[in-house]
Amino acid sequence: DDDDDDDDDEDYVINIKEPAMVRLRELKSKQDDPSAPMTLRMGVRSGGCSGMSYVMDFTTEDDVNDDDEIDEYPQDGIKCVVDSKSLLYLYGLELDYSDELIGGGFKFFNPNAEEACGCGSSFGV
Repeated sequence: DDDDDDDDDEDYVINIKEPAMVRLRELKSKQDDPSAPMTLRMGVRSGGCSGMSYVMDFTTEDDVNDDDEIDEYPQDGIKCVVDSKSLLYLYGLELDYSDELIGGGFKFFNPNAEEACGCGSSFGV
């Protein structure tokens, strides 16, 4: 008996909270072809206030590499892709969204970060 049809958050590298998913659906609806799947690439790079900073951008299926980890949300037509080097830093990350006028936007909550800065887009390990 397989547990493949389990929808537990633990199955995902990135845990996308409902407010973030709502915002991603909005962005998807504004694509040239809203029915086409949307691929979101998340990663980390050196830099930022605390040593590492988050990178999040849209990409295409053609730019997905064999060693990328892919979280699929078929009901939303959204894929979240994480490169193998960033996987170590992002595993278990919660992606949330806030529409506050000051400090709004996508929010990263990283259980792997030992320190984070006030801007919320950089962390240290």
